[in-house]
Amino acid sequence: MTFDWATVTGLAGSALFLGAFAYANATENLDKLWFNLLNLIGAVLLLISLWVHFNLAAFVLEVCWGLLAAHGFYKAVIDRRSGTGK
Repeated sequence: MTFDWATVTGLAGSALFLGAFAYANATENLDKLWFNLLNLIGAVLLLISLWVHFNLAAFVLEVCWGLLAAHGFYKAVIDRRSGTGK
């Protein structure tokens, strides 16, 4: 394994996933906007890392994860603007 900028970027994305997961399990009132934003940024960082160190299974996972997070983020923004969500 090489410890280069792509690896550091992927580790940062993984840290964001873990942080979002820990937050979701520790809080009583999940802020879906922040939760999905952290997951979206994490997926993008991991996809950047995979651009250099490609792995098909991880790539498919991160694309799906990113799309789900983007949808959740969009919905959270709409809900927040309409006053129906936190």
